[in-house]
Amino acid sequence: MRHRRKGRVLGRNPSHQRALLRNLASALFLTEIDKDSMLTRRRREGFDIESNAPKVPGRMVTTLEKAKEVRPVVERCITLACRSLKAAEGAKEFATSADRGSAEWKAWRKSEKHAKWVAATMPLVNARRKCLVMLGDKQAVNVLFERVAPRFSDRPGGYTRVLRLAKPRLGDAGTRAIIEFVGVRDRAAKKVKAAKPSFDS
Repeated sequence: MRHRRKGRVLGRNPSHQRALLRNLASALFLTEIDKDSMLTRRRREGFDIESNAPKVPGRMVTTLEKAKEVRPVVERCITLACRSLKAAEGAKEFATSADRGSAEWKAWRKSEKHAKWVAATMPLVNARRKCLVMLGDKQAVNVLFERVAPRFSDRPGGYTRVLRLAKPRLGDAGTRAIIEFVGVRDRAAKKVKAAKPSFDS
């Protein structure tokens, strides 16, 4: 009996479950990466370039159970990133535009502005570290903080949707589903006004 046992086991031991959810969440964020940098990364890692490329950015097809389990991980990462965006904006006033290692940059490092910049960026660094623990991929964390979080900065939650697909998976007939970010392919509800009855006749 599974009294008060939260979540799905997915036929794996706990460490395998965590690895699976980490890989699924980072794969969803990596679909948002631009194609040029993705191709250079795949060439560097020795992968086949054309196979397994995301067809639609911000969307991934998996089984329904896996999609429902990975959704809270993705939402938690986006919430952390959105909360840290204010800290990043506040730190800009104390930052410097000088090149690293230059005399101006060294003077900035010894000034009070640097100490204020460090204090202002602490929440951002902390959020990035937490997301790195949850995702396990630095490039996915970069995509999250640079592309995904600014898009959802005004949204209070509900960043993803899970849609069940009609066709089951070949081989084991598992129920497939799409998990994707909201806001890009939303269907706008058309308001149709009913014709007012006329009582002239």
